[in-house]
Amino acid sequence: MPKGFFQVPKAKNEPARSYAPGTKDRDELKKALKELKSKELDIPMIIGGGEVRTGNKVPVHPPHELNHTLGYYHKGDEKHVKQAIEAALEAKKKWAAMPWHERAAIFLKVAELLTGPYRYKINAAAMLATSKSCHQAEIETVCEFADFMRYGVNFMSHIYNQQVYSPDGVWNRVEYRPLEGFIFALTPFNFQAITGNLPAAPAMMGNTVVWKPSKNNLYAASVIMEIFREAGVPDGVINLMFVSGPTAGKVVFEHPNFAGFHFTGSTSVFQNAWAQIGQNIKKYKTYPRIVGETGGKDYIFASPRADADAVATAITRGAFEYQGQKCSAASRVYLPTNLTDEILEQVKDDVNSVKVGSPEDFSNFMNAVIDEAAFEKHSAAIDKAKNDDEAEILIGGQYDKSEGYFIYPTVIKTTDPHYYTMEEELFGPIVTVYVYDENKVEETLDELDNTSIYGLTGAIFSQDRYEIDWMTRRLQQTAGNFYVNDKPTGSIVGQQPFGGARGSGTNDKAGSFINQLRWVSMRSIKENFNPPKDYRYPFLEEE
Repeated sequence: MPKGFFQVPKAKNEPARSYAPGTKDRDELKKALKELKSKELDIPMIIGGGEVRTGNKVPVHPPHELNHTLGYYHKGDEKHVKQAIEAALEAKKKWAAMPWHERAAIFLKVAELLTGPYRYKINAAAMLATSKSCHQAEIETVCEFADFMRYGVNFMSHIYNQQVYSPDGVWNRVEYRPLEGFIFALTPFNFQAITGNLPAAPAMMGNTVVWKPSKNNLYAASVIMEIFREAGVPDGVINLMFVSGPTAGKVVFEHPNFAGFHFTGSTSVFQNAWAQIGQNIKKYKTYPRIVGETGGKDYIFASPRADADAVATAITRGAFEYQGQKCSAASRVYLPTNLTDEILEQVKDDVNSVKVGSPEDFSNFMNAVIDEAAFEKHSAAIDKAKNDDEAEILIGGQYDKSEGYFIYPTVIKTTDPHYYTMEEELFGPIVTVYVYDENKVEETLDELDNTSIYGLTGAIFSQDRYEIDWMTRRLQQTAGNFYVNDKPTGSIVGQQPFGGARGSGTNDKAGSFINQLRWVSMRSIKENFNPPKDYRYPFLEEE
């Protein structure tokens, strides 16, 4: 048996590669793209360590190149959900008993595989299957994912080291047990880092996991599972299944050993899941932990004393990187009358220089939206704005699905601070601008606060320190990730723990020890070295 108080390697953020012309990284990534495109993969589920094929094969196409097939995944049904749960429960006892430093070693190895031999493959998979530029893939598919693993191990060590006071004659200690049962991880299409971290974070803390990725991210998820297995995640600890959300929910949320839900996705899906859990609460062995990050209607607010150039750049980057398909993407902007023309002129110049197309062409800043449903939603929003009296298309407004699902960067200007594109999450490259009277900052902040159900990210711009302090306090509840003179996207693990409240989720902060604390249950242990031998207390003695 190992002996020692082990210190884990100190975490640091993985540096992003540039993929600039002439670099080895650019050449290697292009080779990986060519390699993946040269074959059609057969993608099985991985349950209990075994490859599960159903014969019900569904094709995978790049959103930007619909006539190309990357491969086929095997779609499962209810029996595969039950099989995944059984495998997780079977693996639980041995996995939970493994020393924590052995689990740490596995996930540290995941980070090394991501940043080493799998760097180009996982980036290429994300670029092809979810239409990401090489930059967007690199910063999250490799760097953020590796950061989650390395910092996660550090957070685990920090949690286990939190112990209690022991007076003379007594030894008090706290044990951090994995939850009793299995964890259900439901992951989104837009971030491979989240896709990997949602099952990994509970597993790191000794839990076993049933994992259902988005149907639009199965291709990259299969590569992530390959990395988990190569890193040494034992069979049954993380079980990858390809079923519909309702199919998974029906089985998972009725199982007595359901112990936790780790989710990133839409507010409506999360609320429906919570309702199901509530209806079944009497069936469970324990109260499940529910952790969710669900979306936002994220804002940029420019004061009359803002730097116009900085605001314009924040709009272009914050709204249009990865086609606005980030829960943190800027989608509503408040501009003062004294700076509006200057800011929008620069945004127009910037957007007119933006190239849209395949991520395989590294000169393209934007690529395709994820699927046809997203394309139809965004194109309908653009058409509506073209016809509504209270809105106008200032910039962009084009869309095309002849070869892929391309929505061009679009800026809508509205006279109504409660116009529907100011309130509803679109999750695409559409940003709406409302121009306010420069003398009505406070009233406009009230409008901002009361416009959206969400509270995920937000950004303010001002060159006045008193004003920055005041606005930061005034907008305290509007964003779990709040930015001063910066775009509202791009949180970094270990620097800006991510998550919001209100309609944006439980704010359990992915990329912090708080999230991982949710996947353990404390047990206090008291050992008395000199227990009393007489029930009588001193106050009972006669005078």
